[in-house]
Amino acid sequence: MGSVRSNSIRPNMVWRIAARDLLSTLRDRRTLAATILMPLILIPALSLGLPLLLGSFIGGQQQERQTVGVVGILPPTLRTALEQDEKIDGKTVRAGVDLVSVEDPQKAVQSGDVDAAIQAPAALPTRAGEGSAALEVYARLSSLSARAGAYGKVQDVVDSYNRTLTLDRLKGLGLGADTLTPVTIKPIDASPPQEQRSGQLAFLIPFLMLQFILSGGMATAIDATAGEKERGTLESLLVSPVRRAEVVTGKLLATTITALTSACFSVLGFIISGLVAALFLANRSGLGADITASMGGQLTLTLGGTFAMLGLAASAALLISAVLIAIGIYARSFKEAQTYIAPLTLVIVLPAVMLQFADFLTLNTAVYAVPLFGSMISILNIVKGAAQLDQILLAILANLIGAALLALLALHSFGREEVIFRN
Repeated sequence: MGSVRSNSIRPNMVWRIAARDLLSTLRDRRTLAATILMPLILIPALSLGLPLLLGSFIGGQQQERQTVGVVGILPPTLRTALEQDEKIDGKTVRAGVDLVSVEDPQKAVQSGDVDAAIQAPAALPTRAGEGSAALEVYARLSSLSARAGAYGKVQDVVDSYNRTLTLDRLKGLGLGADTLTPVTIKPIDASPPQEQRSGQLAFLIPFLMLQFILSGGMATAIDATAGEKERGTLESLLVSPVRRAEVVTGKLLATTITALTSACFSVLGFIISGLVAALFLANRSGLGADITASMGGQLTLTLGGTFAMLGLAASAALLISAVLIAIGIYARSFKEAQTYIAPLTLVIVLPAVMLQFADFLTLNTAVYAVPLFGSMISILNIVKGAAQLDQILLAILANLIGAALLALLALHSFGREEVIFRN
């Protein structure tokens, strides 16, 4: 029994080592900024700012008048429809375009004199059944500005013009508009309310959270392992009356705390984004608000979802910290450790790319047993309101098992002189 007590881990020693490494981290203001400020700034900027920017841009293009060059003669009805503003409740939702005559439509667009140009090689029909003619539309089709502005408006107006001519012809035959669409589709979103609010960029949430966990724990882990080897302080620590298991546990604890701090501020950043989005969309309407809602959405978490996300983040932070400690102790120097750890970003980026196509993936329960990847899927499910408790617990368990195995590997490395004195 005495030998068991002598080899057991002493919590007070673990906390001393963790506090020692945390104090070194707190002295570095750049690390604090990466751990605390970056999640609070970048997460709202990416998850909310990007949809707001895109919605405001497209909505602004719709409400702004563009200049369209004309070659040939347009029917008066079509010309009026192009120049006329479309209003709802007295508010302009789509501004018309200013039509100007040009000689060469392609050169006019390329030079920037007009936003788009249309050319009618032949007379356009003014009644349905009089044949058809092609209306050439010149625009920079690779430009989002052109597609959302001048080109998109011309396309919408021409579609409306064709429909108007067809309806006029049907009325002359005693038929109504329903003749064109005997069967109509009424889309009804059957997704849970939380999934409807999450938006199309919801896959960014688990990616950003794990990315900030990695960046938050990286500085502490490298400084506590390769950094100490480079400074020559690790040897003095290991010859002191501290057990190797206590050293590994303390450094793992310090790294996990900094990684978890980043994770908590990441969750706070998402909640702030959701609140700001809700306030913004409550007072806005139109195409820009619709795009913002569909892209960025509003992150809403229940109390249970918040605790589940924090549990997943904690287990992921422990696993990532164990990876960082195991790699950092093997490196000769701080820079070498950074080189070894850099590819870890791909472990997070590649699954995040797959999450974009999560709707096309056939996921079974076994996927949640994959460390980190199971956590990312579970976090995405929480955001969409489709999480299941057994899947969350399985993802957490997989992370904990992976962290335990890597911690044992780190402990084994701390016991090898060829690793400790590899500098």
